[in-house]
Amino acid sequence: MSAVKDISRILPKHLFWDVDPKKLDIQDDSDFIIPRALIATTAETFAKDIQLLEKLYSKIQIVKELQNTKERISNEVCKLVARRYHVKHFLRYP
Repeated sequence: MSAVKDISRILPKHLFWDVDPKKLDIQDDSDFIIPRALIATTAETFAKDIQLLEKLYSKIQIVKELQNTKERISNEVCKLVARRYHVKHFLRYP
C-alpha cells in the first residue's frame, strides 16, 4: 500500500464523477472509495479492478468496507471478493 494523494492516478476518474478525486483522503474516505471502485465491476473485469484497490488498501479493509457499505454493490461482487480473500461469503441483498 502506498501513500497516494490523488486516487485518480490509480483508479479510473469516471468512478468519481460526482466528486473531485484530489479531495478524497485515502484513509478517511475508504468507506466511499472502496465500494465506488467496485460498483461497476463484472466477473470479467474484477481481477483488474480489485488489483487497483489492493494498491491502496489491505484485503481486511476492503472486505470490511464492502460488508458495511450502503452503496449498491452487487451480491456477485461480494461473492468475488469473498472468494478472492478466502473469507465467508457475504451478501448485500438477501
